[in-house]
Amino acid sequence: MARARERFASGDRVEGVRAPILQSWQRCRDLGLRPDRFELPYDANLDLESPLVRAALPVLGRVEPAFLGPVSLIITDSDGTVLVRRTGDRSLDPLLDAIQLLPGFRYAERLAGTCGLGTALAERRLHHVRGPEHFAECLQGFACFAAPVLNPLSGRIDGAVNLTCRASDARPAMESFIQKARNSIEQQILDTCSQRERTVLQAYVQARRRGCTAVAVTGEGMASVEALGDTGLSRRDQEVLQEKATELLCSGAVAAAEVMLSTGRTAMLLCRPVTTPSGISGAAVEALLPSTSGHSTRLPRPAEPEPAEPARWSPQRPEPEPAGTPKAPKAPKAPKAPKAPKAAETLAPGSGEAGRLLLVGEPTVGRFAMQTRRRLQLLSEGGVRIGTTLDVAQTAAELADVAVPQLADFVTVDLLQSVLSWEEAAETGGPLHRMAVGSIRADCPFYHMDTQFEFVPTTPQARCLATGQSILEPDLTLAPGWLAQDPVRTEKLLVEQGIHSLMTVLLRSSGTVLGVVTFYRSEKPDPFENDDLSLAEELVAHAAVCIDNARRYTREHTMAVALQRSLLPQGLPQQGAVEAAYRYLPALAGVSGDWFDVIPLSGARVALVVGDVVGHGIQAAATMGRLRTAIHNFAALDLLPDELLSHLDDLVIRLDNDALASGGGHGITGSSCLYAIYDPSSGQCTMARAGHPPPALVTPDGHVTLADLPPGPPLGLGGLPFQVAELELPIGSQLVLYSDGLLQDHRRDIDAGVERLRQALAHPQRPPEATCQAVMDAMLPAFPQDDVTLLVTRTRRLDTRQIATWKLPSAPEVVSTLRTAVTRQLADWDLEELRFTTELILSELLTNAIRYATGPLQVRMLRADSLICEVSDGSSTSPHLRHAATTDEGGRGLFLVAQLAQRWGTRYTANGKIIWAEQDIPP
Repeated sequence: MARARERFASGDRVEGVRAPILQSWQRCRDLGLRPDRFELPYDANLDLESPLVRAALPVLGRVEPAFLGPVSLIITDSDGTVLVRRTGDRSLDPLLDAIQLLPGFRYAERLAGTCGLGTALAERRLHHVRGPEHFAECLQGFACFAAPVLNPLSGRIDGAVNLTCRASDARPAMESFIQKARNSIEQQILDTCSQRERTVLQAYVQARRRGCTAVAVTGEGMASVEALGDTGLSRRDQEVLQEKATELLCSGAVAAAEVMLSTGRTAMLLCRPVTTPSGISGAAVEALLPSTSGHSTRLPRPAEPEPAEPARWSPQRPEPEPAGTPKAPKAPKAPKAPKAPKAAETLAPGSGEAGRLLLVGEPTVGRFAMQTRRRLQLLSEGGVRIGTTLDVAQTAAELADVAVPQLADFVTVDLLQSVLSWEEAAETGGPLHRMAVGSIRADCPFYHMDTQFEFVPTTPQARCLATGQSILEPDLTLAPGWLAQDPVRTEKLLVEQGIHSLMTVLLRSSGTVLGVVTFYRSEKPDPFENDDLSLAEELVAHAAVCIDNARRYTREHTMAVALQRSLLPQGLPQQGAVEAAYRYLPALAGVSGDWFDVIPLSGARVALVVGDVVGHGIQAAATMGRLRTAIHNFAALDLLPDELLSHLDDLVIRLDNDALASGGGHGITGSSCLYAIYDPSSGQCTMARAGHPPPALVTPDGHVTLADLPPGPPLGLGGLPFQVAELELPIGSQLVLYSDGLLQDHRRDIDAGVERLRQALAHPQRPPEATCQAVMDAMLPAFPQDDVTLLVTRTRRLDTRQIATWKLPSAPEVVSTLRTAVTRQLADWDLEELRFTTELILSELLTNAIRYATGPLQVRMLRADSLICEVSDGSSTSPHLRHAATTDEGGRGLFLVAQLAQRWGTRYTANGKIIWAEQDIPP
């Protein structure tokens, strides 16, 4: 330990010292204390009649026989001033006198350094300090075990109980001993208060009887002396009466108030001061409840008490005033001789109205009860107002809004940057991000929202993050560690803003540290107390769960959206058949399974796809990715739309069966898809749909129609065929594909949505990008419940000069004729660079067709984004690429084609097949 003290004094890293001790040493050094100096202030004016001392003396009397050895029990007030010292062994007294552990000396941590008393009061929890752990050198021969004493009524720390002995005499059992002593003192405070209230109640009953007014008393104490359940009042009316009665009791003076009930009738409350023979001052609140007839009668004036009666109360009764306006008591009149009560002044049970005793007690206790009630109300309000959304920033702002101004004047909510980076287990260190600021003033003096910063290690916030314990600083002028964050700014906060008290609470949920919340007071003169800290911890704990839920939801939603977007096209592919633009918007409720695609096909054609998977979440996004991959594979086979949807339907059925067999996953039967193929060489568009809305067609003259496309069953039902529709689209037509989320809106039906879509599309001169934006502006619901997918395409046509076609007989001599024609055509297109490869490709394809195919032959070349060569015949037999052996005379034709062409393949037609090959056009 001596080595650790030396390292601490030199500013080096210290190991082997308990964290609370090390933190206390740091605070002492920040305060400028020195181990070799020990000077304590003395105050001779001690309050030895305080509730703490009255409660502690009987406890000390009971436990004295248990510590007859060299042990001293000490009671201090909340500032650390020693009030009482009891020593079991008088030989210890000279040693304690030498270190000024005497009544009147103040053992606060900021004065005495690290010690049991001072540190326990500073951190407001039980502490023990042994030998060299003391900051002051003169205290290192002792061991101290101290615990703060909490007043159960006020929630404030009234002082501390301490056990001091020589360091060599310290035992582990002493810590539990001092804890039991603290608990006994706190219970004694509560019992003393209950006894005082019983005395007040007894005095009230005696005075009331002498006043000759019948009041049934069924209970005792501060809360609800007589139940209101038999009065016919609603639960809400009973709560209102109890709350108003508590307010009147807090005044302790003669006061009256009228309370409007939910039935429209009026109840009257009357507060009367009561004084016991022993001088205890209290008050009683009576209720005059209206009869069922609805008439209100004034509470009768009780007879004056006899002068010789020891229990006294104020008989004056003021005129009723509006609720919430207690009237100051008038000067009492001279006492008169007692009179017999008149019959009209006596309220017997069942007379229509009854004066009921609601509350009796001391005004101070009443004020504590009011504070407790308001804290509970704030806690209940926080449970309703905090966490209304799954948004991290909104939840943090709701916490700040609830706490200001009821609990604090300023609140800051700071989350660790690692938490906002969606890490599962965040470290307690690192930069913080200010998520919310609550303030009673418009010019908030703290760091603004979205500011990133780090707390200095000596600040309460940094200590809270490091230790995981809440920090309460009742007086910021005595907390130099707080000033170290930004001396200029914090000094301005103290002087100009009047900030004087601080609480820091850790945001933690499920073992994960999320950040820290700090509460400040400036206009409220009272410093934060332990009850305030407990309330703040409850609010922050609820907010932490809500923030953690929002964080996890946001992370999972972001992951799902990222997964879905990674499965969607990252951009539109290069192709010359259509000019395309798209929009995709995920649903607010979660990720869905909408998708779209623009797939280049052979022959300069293009496939347009829009689909929707049943369900939401990652499962729907993953299924969408599987279906989209399947469509790409089917499209590579150059299948017709109806054939492709049939294959896709079979796939969905197999996926559903696999999910049912494994007992997991979600069914995807009911998913929809629209598949269209557009050929720019002819303007023909072939399409089919499976449970999907038909596309919209916009002609160049602005006429908007829904394509007459036969409906097909959703995917996964099976057994029903899909029908194909063929349309010839004029140049410049727009084909608009969309998901049903674009039309769905609870404010309108589908027909109204379709009509609005027609109006938004009736501008054919707009490019697809502008059309997308116009449609989204006109159609997008305020809160979309489903994904919205929109794909707008404007058709293009190949010029006749870009197409060359030759019909040839099935004879070997036509190959040379074709070469000549191809050479001439390539010259016309300025593509002489491709002459050799093109002649070789077409020669091989045509030779294969002559040798193995039947029917008429046709050769076609297209100059689009690439040079496309096609040879068609009447056979449905597909050629296969094989690797010929060195001794084979043939079998190398398709191998040469595959080596020379960028892509090649086969597609089937109604009359046979087409073998095609593509070459890139040189720049």
